[in-house]
Amino acid sequence: MRLRPAINLRIEARRETSRVLLYVTPVAAVILTVLTGLVLFVFMGYAPGPALYHFFVSPLLTLYGLSELLVKAAPLIMIGVGLAIGFRANVWNIGAEGQLTCGAIAAGGVALALWGDAGFWILPLMGAAGIAGGALYAAIPAFLKTRFDVNEILTSLMLTYVATLLLSTLVYGPWKDPTGFNFPQSRMFTDAAILPILVDGTRLHVGTMVALLIAVAGWVLLTFTIIGFQIRVVGQAPAAARFAGFSRPRLIWLCLLTSGGLAGLAGTFEIAGPIGQLVPAISPGYGFTAIIVAFLGRLHPLGIILSGLVVALSYIGGENAQVEVGLPQAVTGAFQGLLLFFLLASDFVVRYRVRLAPAVAG
Repeated sequence: MRLRPAINLRIEARRETSRVLLYVTPVAAVILTVLTGLVLFVFMGYAPGPALYHFFVSPLLTLYGLSELLVKAAPLIMIGVGLAIGFRANVWNIGAEGQLTCGAIAAGGVALALWGDAGFWILPLMGAAGIAGGALYAAIPAFLKTRFDVNEILTSLMLTYVATLLLSTLVYGPWKDPTGFNFPQSRMFTDAAILPILVDGTRLHVGTMVALLIAVAGWVLLTFTIIGFQIRVVGQAPAAARFAGFSRPRLIWLCLLTSGGLAGLAGTFEIAGPIGQLVPAISPGYGFTAIIVAFLGRLHPLGIILSGLVVALSYIGGENAQVEVGLPQAVTGAFQGLLLFFLLASDFVVRYRVRLAPAVAG
């Protein structure tokens, strides 16, 4: 038998992860996404210069465009912070979209029950109901995980579709506006159930400020509290967490209820802000897109503010490019998918290396 040299590819984990690369790679992922989008526009038959300009630049040149950027970023930041807290502890809540929907249903129920009243307590009550609705819906996968060790990825994801169907049942049925010409929507909320506007002539509401405060609060929780320390230890060193006596079931409950409550609050701000009523589709997929936001921000609450703005620009830019250039709506989803792809690829480069190892083959 004659032996000949062959080449094997081996993937090895790096002994130490570079913190510099860890925070540089999200920027690289964004740049690669833009460059790939340039090529995508060319293959689609659009002039790449105007397409990129209207997608990434022109939305930032007007006060209204900047305000819309913040409006779109607010739910992404709130949900992203909640998900990041769970992901830090290896608790994988993938059903934030359903928890957002349930929060909107609970808050909308309060607004409709008090329709016509003008009390100042209506908005705080809606916020509390939205948080409770999202948290209670997240409690289902939390219970199944801690009691029966059911995978929370599957249960939280599947429950999303149940929440969407529940919302449709309500707006097509008992909560349909009797004066709405048979459209599937609730009554328009009264002024007492609408978030105050910060800048006249825009849709910028106080919920955007709340989102920023939530991100700061999440940073304080993870960095300066005992609970935050336990979350980090459970996620990074489970054996050490067990040795120290940290309760993983308790942290699972905490992470899922927190992320569910923040998603429910995001749903509340959507119906009490830009939408002003209950409709069959509350968000364009904020609960799923927030997963990208969380990882692009490196699971750091302050980083999530920046990543939320970047991903929100894909929504605003996509809508703007549809009007100005005629790009299809699917381009927004394509850019978000490319961003996730390059982010995961850069993570692989940071954490692993590929080595060429000579081998002997017969």
